[in-house]
Amino acid sequence: MPQFSDKVKSLHRADDDPSRGRAQPSDTKSKKPELTAERLQAALADAHIYIFGQDADLRYTWMCCPQEGENTVLGRTDEELLPPREREAIVALKRKVLRTGVPADCEVSYALPEDRALFALHIHPSFGSNGDVTGIITAATDISHARSLESEQRRVSEKLADTLQRYETALRGSNVTVYTQDRDLRYTSISSPMFGLDIDQIIGRTDEQVLPPESRSAVISLKQIALETGNPQDSEVSIKTAMGERWQDLHIEPLRNIAGTIVGLSCAAVDVTERKEGEGHLRLLMRELTHRSKNLLAVIQAMARQTARHVGSIDAFLNQFSARLQALATSHDLLVQESWYGVSLFELVRSQLGHYLDRDGAQVSLDGPGVVLKPEAAQSLGLALHELATNAAKYGALSVSGGHVFITWRRLPANEGNGVEICWPEERGPKVKTPRQRGFGSMVIEHNLMRALDAEVNMTFSQAGLRCRIVIPVTQLCHPRDAAVGRPVAPIL
Repeated sequence: MPQFSDKVKSLHRADDDPSRGRAQPSDTKSKKPELTAERLQAALADAHIYIFGQDADLRYTWMCCPQEGENTVLGRTDEELLPPREREAIVALKRKVLRTGVPADCEVSYALPEDRALFALHIHPSFGSNGDVTGIITAATDISHARSLESEQRRVSEKLADTLQRYETALRGSNVTVYTQDRDLRYTSISSPMFGLDIDQIIGRTDEQVLPPESRSAVISLKQIALETGNPQDSEVSIKTAMGERWQDLHIEPLRNIAGTIVGLSCAAVDVTERKEGEGHLRLLMRELTHRSKNLLAVIQAMARQTARHVGSIDAFLNQFSARLQALATSHDLLVQESWYGVSLFELVRSQLGHYLDRDGAQVSLDGPGVVLKPEAAQSLGLALHELATNAAKYGALSVSGGHVFITWRRLPANEGNGVEICWPEERGPKVKTPRQRGFGSMVIEHNLMRALDAEVNMTFSQAGLRCRIVIPVTQLCHPRDAAVGRPVAPIL
């Protein structure tokens, strides 16, 4: 540093002779200091660096800077030049260098005529011939632009990180997987695991190595078309994985470099498996609805014909047919509520006999475990329960105030078929006689249940009251999905 100081001192000194360093046309050596000074001045101007020397009293003795103005500085001290805001810290640091002989660095904000600038100061001691510290040499670099760029870079980086975080959060909360591939269809990035493989198991591999064999050709063909034509491709593809068939709505976009050359692909795959399954289920429901509608119309037609055969007037026909139609509609309401999965036996019985259960002095008691009937069983048994209730209200236990009907059911053990046994005993009603001929109600209870459900039906007309036993086979039962459908039922008295 002393050698650097000696060289630079010749550029600007407070006590310089005006003729010192002035080039003489015939003196080649005298041109060198002037040429060196010009070059150094140009270099410092491009680098925005100020270099100056100060004595032990911190009086400026020389300076080299990219701007004019040294004449207003030389011979003066920091106490005279620096504003109060910056003066104390800078002077303290310079005096520490003078005292210790150890270089120091700091950053300081300084007001220039055109604007406030940030400088990085490197303060180095200068030594005399005897090795004592005689002053300091300071290089002040304007780092305002660099700090501004760093600040902008941090801002952009933080914004990019925030955008990436939102992007990743959005993808995690969706069924979308975004990935890129090179022209060899090798995966270069991917947002989430796919096909049962982790991200690390996918990156660097090709579709031939990642896709299941049954699904490769269709997907690879789409991607090759996008690479060859440069046009985006869209399609729904089936991916058969070890976890089952998955459907993807695949959008393929050519990936270009800055020159416009296609260097790979950017793809977005949306998992639409649930939607495809929903569409398949909807088609199934439509077919089932058509089938059930035809069956329902056939049941209504038969019900109307049989009702008309056993009544003597139009008014009687309308009353009985409307009641039976309402019983059929009640069973269908329960099926609709459960999306045609099945109907709780408890809810079915209650729907058909609710007006006998909810009034004061209820004459009907229910008792049985949770049982769920399939739709066909619910429809047929609902009509049978309606006919039993109608018969009891006209001729049996429900026709008198003291009569009572105990409706119970139980699951049969394996040695008896695992079905469900339903018992309808009437007590304390009028004495019952065996009818001479069976009407529509008996036909619905006996023949319809046996024919439609392969059920076992026994009806006994004892003097104490009607006894009806119905056994629904296990093939007409389904497993309860939840407590609302299959809950145990306590007696209702």
